Formats: sequence, C-alpha cells, structure tokens
Amino acid sequence: MKKLSIILCSILGLSALPAVADDYGYGYDYGNAPRRDNYVGIRLHQNEHLAFGVEFKDGNDTKLRDDSFGFGLNIGNRLTDHIKIEFETAYTYGGEEKYGNDYDFNIWSNMLNVYVYQQFGGAVEPYAGLGIGVSGIWGDVGGGMHMSDSTADMSWGAMVGVNFALNTRIDLNIGLKYQNYGDIEMSDDAGNHISVEVDATELYIGAAYKFGL
Repeated sequence: MKKLSIILCSILGLSALPAVADDYGYGYDYGNAPRRDNYVGIRLHQNEHLAFGVEFKDGNDTKLRDDSFGFGLNIGNRLTDHIKIEFETAYTYGGEEKYGNDYDFNIWSNMLNVYVYQQFGGAVEPYAGLGIGVSGIWGDVGGGMHMSDSTADMSWGAMVGVNFALNTRIDLNIGLKYQNYGDIEMSDDAGNHISVEVDATELYIGAAYKFGL
C-alpha cells in the first residue's frame, strides 16, 4: 500500500507538468503538433506479489508470493482518437521457498493489448486496457516435487494508467496491471499431479518514442 501511494502521488505530480511548462513558456502547441500514430517503447515492471497458486487435489491449496522485477518491449498504433492497439513482449522472473521446496520460474509473455484512452490538453492521457496472448513458463522446483521443464499457455491481463506527452516525440507511461500468465504442471513422489497457476499484480513505468510513417 505504501508503494502504491508513492506511485499515485507521482502520477498526480507529473500530471501538473504540462500546465506548469505552458505557464512558464516551455510548452508547445499540442493541438497543432504533427500526428504520431505509431510508437515503440520499453517498460520496466515490478511484480507486487507474483503468485504461484498450487492447487492440490485434496483441496489443500496454497499461494506462494514473491516480489520481483521484469522488463518488456512494446510497439503500437493509435487507431482512433480514443483507441490504440499494442503488441508487448516481456520477461519476468520469480522464486520462492515454501514447505521445503524451492520454486523458480522464468516467464516470457507475448500480449496483444487494446486500450481505451482520453487525452486532456494534448499531454495527459488516462487509459484502461485489456490484453490476451501466450506465455512461455519455465519452472524448476527442489525438494520432493517435480515440475514440467516448460509450457506455453494462454495469458490475459487488465491494466489502468496514465500516459504523459513530454514532447511531440517522447511519452512517459505509468500504470498498474494484473496479469494471468497461465498454468504449469507439477507432480510429487507419489505420482500425484498438481496444477500451478502463475499470476501477478504489477506496477510499471515506461517510455515510448512516437513516429509517423
């Protein structure tokens, strides 16, 4: 909660930057700026609780939670003044020790995201979005458990955030995202099969370069 409060305060502070710049003569005419429909960017994210939901058949389920970092690349296009579409590829890592087992995961997600946004003053752009795609999950576990080496599974995510136009070319992006990466299978020494669902609540910050074709 403390980290989320810091992020929200940062968003409020950054939203005032374009107005301050204009008051002191450092702004530019966003309304007459050339349209930049396409963009490429980089995004850094912190997984606030990357959760491994271990579902045992006897109902004795458990959650393994870990905070970790990851990074991603994205490329997108503004289809209209209120809708944009984006392809995002990202890597994240997580690990946790519980009940004598050491869990490690490497995840590579590939998502198609669609956003609805509203632009204010040509510089501040709150948005909400949904994404669907495929994630590759590589898992390893020590102790008395065994895990599949890797799997590919359907993924989905939901995100909210704010985009700030620093100038006609560069955007700053801050947001919050829930991501379900999919499932990977484990088994114990007795041969019982266990499904592990991997999901995360992520805080992210990124930058994008806008260009026209």
